[in-house]
Amino acid sequence: MVQTVEAGQRAKPLREVIRDTVRNRIFEGQYTPGSRLVERDLAAEFNVSRLPVREALRMLQQEGLVTEPATRGSVVATLDADQVDDLFSVRIALEVLACRLAAERATPDDIARLTALVDRTKDALARGSLAETHALNSEFHDEVTRIADNDFLRTALEPLQGRMHWLFRHVRDLPELVEEHQLLLTAIASGDPDRAAAQSAHHIDKYREQYPDTV
Repeated sequence: MVQTVEAGQRAKPLREVIRDTVRNRIFEGQYTPGSRLVERDLAAEFNVSRLPVREALRMLQQEGLVTEPATRGSVVATLDADQVDDLFSVRIALEVLACRLAAERATPDDIARLTALVDRTKDALARGSLAETHALNSEFHDEVTRIADNDFLRTALEPLQGRMHWLFRHVRDLPELVEEHQLLLTAIASGDPDRAAAQSAHHIDKYREQYPDTV
């Protein structure tokens, strides 16, 4: 089925529209690890030239979601057990710092935005919208990074965001996840950086053991 890019989507560059769509399909399991992503087929589906498709795939490569083996073109990346463990090690170092800084720097408006995200996540879960619940999970962590307001931290996280969001989508116990975010929100809102850092470390470690050997 041809999916022409709508006019409203054209507010973004074509490469970003295509990147976002392909990324969501990876997150939702429509494109499984090892699947080929053929430029020609994607260009036909989106009714665009191959150039924005090529640019979109290159952006996804930078995020670590797509690889380009010499003989196969672009394929959806696979993370093995060691890579997942390494990613969690980096994640715990950077996200604990983000939560510590967020506790120090959050304004009442920041806390209100985090609270609204938790409330929206609860609502999405109650409606059975799992895709929205997962997306809001990612948005919550991105908002904490924004509140931390550290350009070096943001720059360090950017190349990992795609793979980290991918991991977020593998959380199975979503009611527990919502409760974990509520606890993390409370810790950040307390203004106590040590409490926020400890809660963040607990949150990440809790899910580290739940991931499959490959994703």
